[in-house]
Amino acid sequence: MKKTAKVLCALVSAALLLAGCGSGAKTETKASAEAESTTTTADGSSQTVVPKEQLKIGVLLIGDENEGYSASHINGLKEAAKTLGLSEEQLIFKTNIREDESSLDATEDLANQGCQLIFGTSFGYESYMLEVAKDHPEITFCHASGNQAAGAGLANFHNYFDDIYEARYVSGVAAGLKLKQMIDEGKIKPDQARLGYVGAYPYAEVISGYTAFYLGAKSVVPETTMKVLYTNSWGDPAVEAETAKQLISDGCVLLSQHADTTGAPTAAEEEKVPCVGYNIDMTGVAPDSAITSPTNNWGVYYTYAMESVLSGEPIATDWSEGFAQDAVRLTKLGTAAAPGTEEKLKEVEQQIKDGTLHVFDTKNFTVNGKEVTSYAPNGQELISDGYFHESEYRSSPSFDLIVDGIEATAN
Repeated sequence: MKKTAKVLCALVSAALLLAGCGSGAKTETKASAEAESTTTTADGSSQTVVPKEQLKIGVLLIGDENEGYSASHINGLKEAAKTLGLSEEQLIFKTNIREDESSLDATEDLANQGCQLIFGTSFGYESYMLEVAKDHPEITFCHASGNQAAGAGLANFHNYFDDIYEARYVSGVAAGLKLKQMIDEGKIKPDQARLGYVGAYPYAEVISGYTAFYLGAKSVVPETTMKVLYTNSWGDPAVEAETAKQLISDGCVLLSQHADTTGAPTAAEEEKVPCVGYNIDMTGVAPDSAITSPTNNWGVYYTYAMESVLSGEPIATDWSEGFAQDAVRLTKLGTAAAPGTEEKLKEVEQQIKDGTLHVFDTKNFTVNGKEVTSYAPNGQELISDGYFHESEYRSSPSFDLIVDGIEATAN
């Protein structure tokens, strides 16, 4: 069903518009116009094909190469460019852009620099990017983690994400195996199997991720509970470290995070508590504590989007993929991982790939003591066939239920 939904998204997505830029087709030179050609796409529309050597790509980033989340996007973009034979000079990065009108100005600047394709990588950019997209129908805009593309009515605006919840579930299994090892060795009792989670904001993206992580751990140690503290920041190493230490003092014996820096793993290493990171391999800052990190392989989407613009093919309005397309991964296991973890994770990953395991199987969680059999917050039923269909009808995460066993509060 998942693939069917994604095919439908692709079919209903509007076709890419003309590949002029910035000050737009109005300032397009005669030479560049002559270099372009048109093609007829599968939906019958005529599209302008951008010559490879003329493609210019703009990117808005909330951090830079020193911050895990942004670094994963930068690496993915460079990987895609290399795959398609583009030079890195064709990528224009706008780093450390805030989620306010600064992103509007940055997007406008990329348009005025002549970019035919612009990516925004943080949730708060979406409304500002939409404003620019309305004024520049000749430019293709793609926004990560947003949810407005389907309703915007713009053929040149698209949403994308990765099924990171799959990797978070598998990393939760790794955490559960560590908890089991701690129980077997007498370090904790089963009722002390309490996870701590440093969360950024109470958004569906974060809730979906930490719930997947919790369910993965609970599949190994059924007694597992979890406490989540929100930092109200995507990336603040000092606050994340402080929050991690608060969770440890509250009795959490293993930590994880949806936060963009190394703050929590650094604190975990100091307190000698095992941890699961995010985005990047954390063994550099937590050599004795880091188990693994779920991570996005953004190069899969960026290759697809760039290739689509180069060929004149339409881009799906909503796009999200997981293990099956190698769009999500786990980083290498650290020395803190329990024996047998690698073999078990391969098994679980394969079950997700072949559809025999669904992360949000409704038999595996309850809300207020009851199994959830229906959930349609926006008129679209998200539960069918016994599981919650995350990121299938739109790319951005939708799971925002607070399940039993998880306590979530502001720090």
